[in-house]
Amino acid sequence: MSEASSRTGSRTGSRTEAAIRASGDRALIGYLPVGYPDLDTCVEAVLALADAGFTAIELGVPYSDPGMDGPVIQAATQATLERGFRLEELFLALEAITARTDIPVLVMTYWNPVLRHGVDRFAERFAAAGGAGLITPDLTPENAAEWLDAAERHDLDRVFLAAPSSSDARLDGVIEASRGFVYTVSTMGTTGTRADVDLAARALADRIEVRAEALGRETLRCVGVGISTAAHVRQVVDYADGAIVGSALVRALGDGGVPALRELADSLVVGTLDGGPAGPASAQKGASA
Repeated sequence: MSEASSRTGSRTGSRTEAAIRASGDRALIGYLPVGYPDLDTCVEAVLALADAGFTAIELGVPYSDPGMDGPVIQAATQATLERGFRLEELFLALEAITARTDIPVLVMTYWNPVLRHGVDRFAERFAAAGGAGLITPDLTPENAAEWLDAAERHDLDRVFLAAPSSSDARLDGVIEASRGFVYTVSTMGTTGTRADVDLAARALADRIEVRAEALGRETLRCVGVGISTAAHVRQVVDYADGAIVGSALVRALGDGGVPALRELADSLVVGTLDGGPAGPASAQKGASA
């Protein structure tokens, strides 16, 4: 059992928030499908990201109908399902990772696997394995009472998504229900690398900041979807609290294994540093778009 497992009896608050704050609110979060291309390689890939200086990890549970994922992640997910992935691998991966690193590991999952497993049972096993919290793309705060109760009991983060189309009322609900950060979706479409990060992300991050201030809350905003280069990372962390990279990492792992992933990871981390590849900051955090 991992060291993290022995800590589940005490309440520690959000490890994800603490890690983002420790990064100077210039976090870099890496997404990989759990179990891709196999369990051992997945664990080594996560450890490579941690060693490279990533702030947190997002493991995606393979799902047969991934509505939010672009073609790179869909292909990896399908390959993982075809080799016989079972949810048990998630807990095995978490235990193996958290036994070797303290980096917060979040899991992105559609709600049905959690519901089928049993919400409180899932939360208990997840916390015991060292997981930090869940990102739930198809679960809205108003339908999340059972999950929010379980997450509170087991001291887990709950990350909800906000999109450019979200109303102020929806943003308020997301802000109030989230712990860890608000997943700030940068485009209206599916995930995947793009030449430029959607400018809608900046406007959305600013809206979240304004709504959070009105609610009297300090809310972290991490931007995902379409981020693939150090320049993209630098653009995002100049106005938000963190950048989430997915498809580019999955492609590197699929094409060149852990060494190629590590090479890309090293280049991406540069984007979190002052004077990174995007040049001088074009705007300060909190400035209007």
